[in-house]
Amino acid sequence: MTKDVEVAEQGGEYSAKDYHDPPPAPLIDPEELTQWSFYRALTAEFIATLLFLYITVLTVIGYKSQTDPAKNADQCGGVGVLGIAWAFGGMIFVLVYCTAGISGGHINPAVTFGLFLARKVSLIRAVLYMVAQCLGAICGVGLVKAFQKSLYTKYGGGANELALGYNKGTGLGAEIIGTFVLVYTVFSATDPKRNARDSHVPVLAPLPIGFAVFMVHLATIPITGTGINPARSFGAAVIYNQTKAWDDQWLFWVGPFIGAAIAAFYHQYILRAAAIKALGSFRSNA
Repeated sequence: MTKDVEVAEQGGEYSAKDYHDPPPAPLIDPEELTQWSFYRALTAEFIATLLFLYITVLTVIGYKSQTDPAKNADQCGGVGVLGIAWAFGGMIFVLVYCTAGISGGHINPAVTFGLFLARKVSLIRAVLYMVAQCLGAICGVGLVKAFQKSLYTKYGGGANELALGYNKGTGLGAEIIGTFVLVYTVFSATDPKRNARDSHVPVLAPLPIGFAVFMVHLATIPITGTGINPARSFGAAVIYNQTKAWDDQWLFWVGPFIGAAIAAFYHQYILRAAAIKALGSFRSNA
C-alpha cells in the first residue's frame, strides 16, 4: 500500500481517512527572507542557544570548582555527572518547549542539518539557523566568562575535549551514536503521522528530546564531555580559545553531522519508507 490509513470514530461509526505527509520544504525559498516570522525564528534560536550554553557551562564550571582537589573539596560534592546531564537535558526540554512554536526548537546545528536532509526546512533557513545557533552559543559562553573569569579559565571553560585514554575513533564514534539517538528522537517525537494516529495520547515532544540529551550525556561525558551539538562545542572553543579544544573541534562537527544524516535516512527511508512510497506513486501515475 502506498497510503497510510487512519481510522477515526465519528458519531459511533468508523470512517477511513487517508493520511498525507506534509509537502517537503523547498530547497531554496527566497520568500522566507521577506517574512517577519523568519527573523523571529532566528532570534528565538539565538536566544535559546545563548541561554542553553549559559546555564550548562556554568553548571560544569561550578561542579569542577566544588570538587577541586586543590581546595581539599569533597570529591562527592557538587551536582556530579548526573547533575550535569540533568542540566543539559533539562535545559533542552525547557527551551524546546518555549521555542517549538516559533522556530521549531532546533537549538542545535546537527538537528537542523538532519531536518534539512529530510526536507523539513529549506537550505536558507538551515544555514541561517546554524549561524544564529553558533552566535548564540558564543554569546552564552561569553557571559559565563564575563561573570566568572577566574573560574572559567581555571576549570576549562566548559570546552569539549577528547578525554585522556581515548583515541580519535572512539571519540568520533561516541559523537555519531550520541547524535543519532538525539536526532532520531527528534524525528520520532515530532512525526506528524504519530500525532495524527495517536492524537488521544498526550505526548509532550520536548520531554523525550530532553531525556535523549540526558541519557547521551550520561554515556559520553567521560569520553568527549558530550558534544552532540556543534554550536555548543564551537561556542565554548571560541571563548576558551586553547589549542586542545581547537585540535579536537572537528570531532564535534563531523560526528554530529554524520549521526544526524544517519538518523534522517533511517527515519525517513526505512521507518517511514519514503522511497517505497515515492516508487509506488510513480508507478500509479505511469
